[in-house]
Amino acid sequence: MSGQDENPSASAADNIIKSGVMAFIRQSLAIVDTELRKIARDPTELFSRAAQPVLWLMVFGQVFERVHGIPTGRISYTAFMSPGILAQSILFSAIFYGIAVIWERDLGIVHKMLVSPAYRSSLVMGKAISAGVRGLSQAVIVYAVVFIMRIKLQINAASLLGVLAAVLAGSAIFATFSLLIACVVKTRERFLGIGQLLTMPLFFASSAIYPLELMPHWLRIVSRLNPLTYLVDALRGLMIYGGQSVYGFGTDFAVLGVVFLVLLSITSKIYPRIIV
Repeated sequence: MSGQDENPSASAADNIIKSGVMAFIRQSLAIVDTELRKIARDPTELFSRAAQPVLWLMVFGQVFERVHGIPTGRISYTAFMSPGILAQSILFSAIFYGIAVIWERDLGIVHKMLVSPAYRSSLVMGKAISAGVRGLSQAVIVYAVVFIMRIKLQINAASLLGVLAAVLAGSAIFATFSLLIACVVKTRERFLGIGQLLTMPLFFASSAIYPLELMPHWLRIVSRLNPLTYLVDALRGLMIYGGQSVYGFGTDFAVLGVVFLVLLSITSKIYPRIIV
């Protein structure tokens, strides 16, 4: 009899969990739909951000292609830096994502979301996923430029799916980090200052534009604490013929996943403070 009594309660608990998960997914997708509608109405931001990777690849890359002694193995320097420039584009587009939330707070939109019964984590997750869509647009731009420059890429289902996962993960991490900053500083002026302060150290303390071998010992230690390093490492192994992952794809995606979950948890808890 005791076993029969426990089954209904266990089934009820399972139903509650399933309904909660489904509600979380629906609410996150609703935020994604809202964000994508904004992009569809004004896609100019996506095109304006295309200039940066073009300049880095076609100017910086071409110049440093002539510098001898950069240990990139059997691949050219422009091929080596292409995944790094994609990671940089993801970082730069996602790290300023939080300023839009400050605008939404000033317009009263965030207040309406926070008084709704939606999970706070779903509000953050929806923003993170929509940032991933922006990141995918950067991937399309970088791939197009690389093709024009006749750099060989790995084009197969496995590598493209891996790049897709890495771009989404990287965009989600830095967009969530951006939301975290927005919740702390709360003003556009302070946000812009801190965002500009953080982007370049994150970029240069990674292997985006030079190999780890060129870094001094202290910078190598810093780079191992930098999530952008693992994003670049995964992209380089997935995109380029002859490229390889230094840390291994398992480590790269595990680090990215853990960092995102930590940031999601922290940001979800402090997200309501943005209106205070």
